[in-house]
Amino acid sequence: MANPLDFTGKVVLVTGSSRGIGAEMIKAFGAHDAQCVVNYVADAQGQNKTDAMNLANELIEPLVIECDVTQPQQVETMMKLIQDRHGGLDILINNSGIIGDRTIKKMSIDEFESVIRVNLTGTFIVTQKAAAILRSGGRIINMSSVSGQMGLFGQANYSSSKAGIIALTKVSAREFARQNITVNAIAPGFIDVGMSKGVPEETIQSFIKQIPLGRLGDVSEIVSAALFLASPMASYITGHVLNVNGGFYMG
Repeated sequence: MANPLDFTGKVVLVTGSSRGIGAEMIKAFGAHDAQCVVNYVADAQGQNKTDAMNLANELIEPLVIECDVTQPQQVETMMKLIQDRHGGLDILINNSGIIGDRTIKKMSIDEFESVIRVNLTGTFIVTQKAAAILRSGGRIINMSSVSGQMGLFGQANYSSSKAGIIALTKVSAREFARQNITVNAIAPGFIDVGMSKGVPEETIQSFIKQIPLGRLGDVSEIVSAALFLASPMASYITGHVLNVNGGFYMG
């Protein structure tokens, strides 16, 4: 029996893959012989580029692309670069995201819209522009969050963006089905990596008490979900939200 996690010949793009969950995802696909595309957005300190180049050193002949997912022209250029190098795209993981917590009473319109712009609009733009180069039998995996299902305190912007991603996933699943492309979402709970690192310890402990499995998730558990959804094992799954949260949300 063929190894369902053999991604030889498959081209994988993970947006926002210079660090955190995105970086771990692209490394995992590389370890399973995929052709990897690393994406990062430029920042004033140049840290994202540094992280992306360090990550590239762990991969075999990766394509590293600077691209702001909120800018349609930049995204078009990214897709053209992928097309020119690899002839198409097989797996798209919309991972780019930001967070900016504040209560509704204190949140400015800009603070609300900036998170929506990156998380939700960015996912839409990349999906739309990738449509032209995604091959039949391809996969789109969108990163949602338990916050988009439960509406966590202080996350009006983030929760709204992640709930929107769930709706976008379902619409995309219907529209891309005619190309034999599945579209699913992963909704992580509290994961011991990336954004969760900035949360106060007392807050973390409070959440752990509400998680039936009694611990934070490990990034490898999110990566495994992505590998599964991208594999032939998930060929008849589309429009689904895969909760990886230790039982925190069971809706």
